[in-house]
Amino acid sequence: MTRAGVGGAGSATRRIVLATDGFGCAEDAELPVLVDALRERGLDAVAVDWAEEGYDWAAPDVVVIRSTWDYSERLPEFLTWVDGVAAVTALHSPAELVRWNSDKVYLAELAARGIPTVPTRFIAPGDPVTLPSDGEIVVKPSVSAGSRDTARYTPAQREAASAHVRMLHEAGATAMVQPYMERIVDGERALVFLGGEFSHAVRKGPVLTDTGRIDNTRVPHPDLTAHTPSAAELALAGAVLTATASRTAGPLAYARVDLAQAGDGTPVLMELELIEPNLFLTMTPGGVERFVEVVLGL
Repeated sequence: MTRAGVGGAGSATRRIVLATDGFGCAEDAELPVLVDALRERGLDAVAVDWAEEGYDWAAPDVVVIRSTWDYSERLPEFLTWVDGVAAVTALHSPAELVRWNSDKVYLAELAARGIPTVPTRFIAPGDPVTLPSDGEIVVKPSVSAGSRDTARYTPAQREAASAHVRMLHEAGATAMVQPYMERIVDGERALVFLGGEFSHAVRKGPVLTDTGRIDNTRVPHPDLTAHTPSAAELALAGAVLTATASRTAGPLAYARVDLAQAGDGTPVLMELELIEPNLFLTMTPGGVERFVEVVLGL
């Protein structure tokens, strides 16, 4: 539904829709801030639930995907919506990129292209469930958001980890198995790019603070603080975005590159967030304004 408190129809020349969902309407604290900032620049900005029945997606001049946080639970329906919107108006991020980024198997492609990534084993339904015998591991679905259905396991918990993989397979999901990055205690780095340019970064505390337990109530971004990225982190994030350039006609409206530290302290890619990431715009001076400038240029 269109949220009256988040933005209503107006007389501005261009209509901009920030696509959200029912949860995002209630929980995305940046959404009303962005709508207000866009309206202050003379745009007819509204936030609309992507699944709102009967909404005319040909009406907006631009649709920006912002907080469609339930997409991973309704992926086929969501991708059908993405294709439909892209067919009638300008959609950001582009449909092909959304489809590619919706399944974390993209990590294998980026690794094959030389991007340092967290080592990842993908186990599809029907594949044998073979797990590393040593070290702590993380098991999660390849289509997921907000650490949903994700857990960390010690070597003594391999039976539980295998059961987790089988549970994902029974739901039709591909499982991802990764080593638990011990230096994550120093914080995961999230580098935000707007219009292809680095904007700001934050450091997030570890999410999986215990083992052997799936807990979908975990806070996905705990202990946020501003972060000044190192030259190596900026270089890796730039290389990741360059590797995706062939999938889009120009600079992305936004991107968030999530990095961890390997054992030797060098950065590695954890995830590339191009669909509906929290951009932490209100945590940095000028973040909202930079986002608005990008939208104005779409």
